[in-house]
Amino acid sequence: MNHAVKHPTVARSKRRQRFSPFWMRQFHTWHWMSSAICLVGMVLFAITGITLNHAGSIETDPAVETREATLPRDLVSELRASSPGEPAEAPKEWLESEFDIKLDGRAPEWSEDELYVPLPRPGGDGWIAVDLVSGEAMFEDTNRGAIAYLNDLHKGRDTGAAWSWFIDIFAAACVVFCLTGLLLLQVHAGKRPSTWPIVGAGFVIPLLLIIFLMH
Repeated sequence: MNHAVKHPTVARSKRRQRFSPFWMRQFHTWHWMSSAICLVGMVLFAITGITLNHAGSIETDPAVETREATLPRDLVSELRASSPGEPAEAPKEWLESEFDIKLDGRAPEWSEDELYVPLPRPGGDGWIAVDLVSGEAMFEDTNRGAIAYLNDLHKGRDTGAAWSWFIDIFAAACVVFCLTGLLLLQVHAGKRPSTWPIVGAGFVIPLLLIIFLMH
């Protein structure tokens, strides 16, 4: 009786087919979609990772702008009456127009004779202080430059809720990109013997650096 002998290549091919064609298509689809979503963000975060890593070597001269003005007396009285809550609408609009700023969503700090509002932002800082007796207002703005702006985007520093959501969604897309990439590596590893040694090196090298070279 003759028995069919399986060719070694066919046997290896069957071992590689661990996933159905449906899941293979899904892996490829989710991989390219997540990579498309992550592309610009990943380039941004990679570049700012370098600038953050060498932040001490990148010298910048912050540009500081200071302006002063005096509120009308009726607005000062209205402002004092609104303490310790949000500044009344009329004096708030006057300050926004005078100094070209936005006070919505800012947390005011009240003392007996002063209103102080911090105005942090990506790549800079600022504040406005109003004397509740004389009505004198001082505004200061510090601009640390484009690199500081991009670094703050990387860290999510003073960027608001919308950018915070973007970072979370971007991070989730990166996870999908990496996991589907890992599954595709498994699918094609049979034809590429160096796949798992390289993946292992990507894990072992940073682990060794952490164990032996970080203090």
